[in-house]
Amino acid sequence: MAFSIRRLLISESVDASCKKILEENGIKVAEKKNLTKDELLAEIKDYDGLVIRSGTKVTADVINAAKNLKIIGRAGTGVDNVDIDASIRSGIIVMNTPNGNTISAAELTCAMIMCLARKIPQGAASMRAGNWERKKFMGMELYGKTLGIVGLGRIGKEVATRMQSFGMKTIGYDPIIPAEVVATFGVEFVSLDYLWPHSDFITVHTPLMPSTKGLLNDETFTKCKKGVKVINCARGGIIDENALLRAMESGQCGGAALDVFVEEPPKNLCLVNHPNVIACPHLGASTYEAQERCGKDIAAQIVDMVKGRSLVGVINAQALSHAVIPESKPWIQLGEALGMVAKAFAGQVNSQTKVQVATIGLSLTNTGHCIATAVTLGLLKGDSENHVNLINASLLAKETGVTVVIKHDDAVAGDLTDVCAVEITTSSASHKFLGSIQTSLPVLLEVDGAAFKQAVPLCGNLLIYKAVENPQVLLFVAGVLASAGIQIELYNVTSAVDGDQWCIMRITSLLVDLNLLKPHVKVSTQLTI
Repeated sequence: MAFSIRRLLISESVDASCKKILEENGIKVAEKKNLTKDELLAEIKDYDGLVIRSGTKVTADVINAAKNLKIIGRAGTGVDNVDIDASIRSGIIVMNTPNGNTISAAELTCAMIMCLARKIPQGAASMRAGNWERKKFMGMELYGKTLGIVGLGRIGKEVATRMQSFGMKTIGYDPIIPAEVVATFGVEFVSLDYLWPHSDFITVHTPLMPSTKGLLNDETFTKCKKGVKVINCARGGIIDENALLRAMESGQCGGAALDVFVEEPPKNLCLVNHPNVIACPHLGASTYEAQERCGKDIAAQIVDMVKGRSLVGVINAQALSHAVIPESKPWIQLGEALGMVAKAFAGQVNSQTKVQVATIGLSLTNTGHCIATAVTLGLLKGDSENHVNLINASLLAKETGVTVVIKHDDAVAGDLTDVCAVEITTSSASHKFLGSIQTSLPVLLEVDGAAFKQAVPLCGNLLIYKAVENPQVLLFVAGVLASAGIQIELYNVTSAVDGDQWCIMRITSLLVDLNLLKPHVKVSTQLTI
């Protein structure tokens, strides 16, 4: 899947290195900051790429107006200001810089924890007001206290290792990262039900999604230690703001440090004005180092994508990421080619179409979903009103009503190496195709259980037909092709099954009318790969 990015819009303040790197690699860049929604809607149609931070709201309306857009690059981590579902439907890559602000966000979190423990901002404000109130700002030591960390990815890990140096015990939960991994950086893996009542401080480091929205709420606050202190430098909404205010007023929560809010800037200032709340205007990535790193990273990632070198930070297209990895790229190509072959046999793909994609072999254990996405891409090419690619193929197949089943088996029968089998069933017929990779190229091995005598490269103009095992059939087909001015570049045949055999030819161009073959051919199709 090739990407050509000629013109790119930067809609927010991004480090100057971003524009410099992009322009050095032949991409024309325009910087237009603080656009209104209407201005962005009018502007975006002229660009192939868009680089944003957290301020630009890339809604479905914006994406639908962006007829040429191929990539949305987020110079930072969070992408909740982008309509991911709409981007997938339109086949647009959404990419972030996963490492750009890790250190800055972690350091801010640690600073927030220390400020909560020692009431530093409140003390500073009191001094500016001309007061000297030592007893009012009595704090606590961090030594020996327990820090509960929800989300143990890059930022959560950095927070843990830093706060351990203060003598804090670190416990944590993550739905993806296993206990043995978090143990390597000194965190005791626990359940959320254990974390709530055993933590003196709780910090959250997860993306905002349905499963994390309102994670800290009225119910969970009642499970926490009385006087627990909470920190959110991740995303507004992970902590229910109304529940937090109620917990603060009841004393169940003893303090909160917030760098993010559901609405930014917040219009309701009840939390911001609470004496036990430390509030900052989303400063997590606001360091010179983070901004330079994010600007450089997003530009370099876009350039690497365009040049086909790598695909880093893509959050909405796992199959596409595999398509640029040397080890898996040929298998993605095979999946697409087998999908195209299946489509050539099935004709129109609709709600009656059922597809089974089976990967066979140990090295393909974790590739089934990506290869299946490639198969659906091959199936849908030419059918959908939308531009179909590896980003939106699965969604469009689902909406078409196509049933896709994915299977895997570690054991490979006979002398075969790793293989992929695609079986397509329609209301009128069923066919099965077996393919593999040889010398980094996709090849077809079998059709409907009949094995070709040699592996057939899946490329070029292919004519595939089934006929009685008879040399006269080949002479007849060759004659039809010759009459049409078409030459045969490659010919292969399967062993006979019940007197019939499958034949495949690579030809210089496709036949105008396959009906010309009917007197001697039972089934025929053709395609270009």
